Amino acid sequence: MNIPNILTIFRLLLIPAFVIVFKNSPSNNNLALSTIVFLIAGFTDFLDGYIARKYNLVTKIGIVLDPLADKLMLMTVLTCLVIKSYIPLWILIVIACKEIFMIFCGVFLYKKGTVIPSNKLGKLSTIFFYVSIVILVFNKTAGKFLLYFSVASALIALVNYTFVYKKGKKDDDKNIYLNNNREYL
Repeated sequence: MNIPNILTIFRLLLIPAFVIVFKNSPSNNNLALSTIVFLIAGFTDFLDGYIARKYNLVTKIGIVLDPLADKLMLMTVLTCLVIKSYIPLWILIVIACKEIFMIFCGVFLYKKGTVIPSNKLGKLSTIFFYVSIVILVFNKTAGKFLLYFSVASALIALVNYTFVYKKGKKDDDKNIYLNNNREYL
């Protein structure tokens, strides 16, 4: 267990904390107060990634747990926002389908010994969601518009992950072919 993995586990623990603050705030500031919990989760996400890369503490479990924590936090936040009618249900449905698809693909690939780490588009999409949700606290119209943009960026990131996997698969097949046929080359 290293510091980045501990931060990721802490982020997982912030998920129920977000729900508690969102549902049980003593005033009408439930969105603002729970957004603080959400931002703390975002900071730990940045921090664990930074520490893992800077000090070469990247682990397989971290590569799996980190995006899982992100997905669970995002789905929790979107669900809460839908329940309180801050955002339309379709946003949750689209992102839930995308995330479930990515989780199943990730588990399938992990069992085959393949892990596709997050990339810049995926991270950028996550940042868009964080910014959108923070903006939603101050301006619901602008926040919703930015959430629409965030959904589009998440779908673009999904397509990009598919291309990354297919390119990696094609390169792997080529390497297997070359290794198996080296004696003929």
